[in-house]
Amino acid sequence: MTIEATVPPTGPPARPPTGPPTVPAAAVTSWPELIGALLARESLDSARTAWAMNQIMAGAASPAQIAGFAVALRAKGETPAEIGGLIAAMLAHAAPLRIPDEVRARAVDTCGTGGDRSNTVNLSTMAALVVAGAGVPVIKHGNRAASSACGSADLLAELGVAIDLPPAAVEACLQAAGIAFCFARIFHPAMRHVGAPRAEIGVPTAFNILGPLTNPAEPGAQAIGVADARLAPVVAQVLADRGTRALVFRGDDGLDELTPTTTSTIWVIPGHPAGDGTAGDGTAGDSATSPRRERFDPRDVGIHVPDITALRGADAPHNAAVTRALLAGEPGPVRDAVLLAAAASLVAASGPTEAPVTEQIAEALPRAAQAIDSGAAAAVLARWVDASQAANPV
Repeated sequence: MTIEATVPPTGPPARPPTGPPTVPAAAVTSWPELIGALLARESLDSARTAWAMNQIMAGAASPAQIAGFAVALRAKGETPAEIGGLIAAMLAHAAPLRIPDEVRARAVDTCGTGGDRSNTVNLSTMAALVVAGAGVPVIKHGNRAASSACGSADLLAELGVAIDLPPAAVEACLQAAGIAFCFARIFHPAMRHVGAPRAEIGVPTAFNILGPLTNPAEPGAQAIGVADARLAPVVAQVLADRGTRALVFRGDDGLDELTPTTTSTIWVIPGHPAGDGTAGDGTAGDSATSPRRERFDPRDVGIHVPDITALRGADAPHNAAVTRALLAGEPGPVRDAVLLAAAASLVAASGPTEAPVTEQIAEALPRAAQAIDSGAAAAVLARWVDASQAANPV
């Protein structure tokens, strides 16, 4: 096992426990100044990237300016401070959620950045049901498929969950079922300005990693898979700067998952304890720490899937059938992969300790398995379907 420190803390803007996020004030700037600095390989502070995102969210940036900024930032290499500014501005434009602080502090989001081109089944969405079945509040943030045949929103809709819900209905689902879904296009409508430039340039940019980092509920814990090896430690540092309890991981097979096929790298972020009255609820603490980097081998916890093709998904009906089989207790590679993902989320939710992360995941696996085998995870889905349909204003 390797343990080492990674990216130094940078301290992006914090969000108070209640109310909108704090967006850093920028000196007067312009697109030529901003893009020129990036082309000169100058790192920006969070105030300047927040300015850029505010311009984009307000519809005041042209497609050429959006594309130029995104590509120049990617070519230079994004820093935690730059990503922090983008996040603060996005959250300032998001539809607000009124989740009680105590619930928000205990809640977890399970998600990945996507973009690994693996076309696996929706492992993190299935894991969300298992984690909720284990009694941990889950507030999932997601969207329709971008680089696969079935995104989290596609799967949930196929399972019967109403996904086009306004904030009040999302809050009602969380209270009734212990799980809720924040549909990105509902909560971040201003991101519509980014869609066309992203599609036209056709290369990954910072916008690809903002989804997992801009959950409007700002849950106190997150388990995030990152496909881009260079950005994984950046994402980890952003979460550390915000005081979030988290595990960030990337499989050595390229999956944005804690892969069951081979080894992974995990960045461990203890954050702040849930419900301690300070942070751990998505806000930054008094001082950020560097994430701890460890290596993980699933065979050390008794799991190994020899071939990633056993995890391949397809369209929403197919992935929904796989999900129902999982919840009914079907053994096999998908169950093993989901158990790993759920165990990682349970570790993040409870707050990672100084113990080796492999030991912590091993201890969480029986709890995840019990959530499936007892029928608790299936019951969560049934309650969620009922609650979401009842709360659906359409």
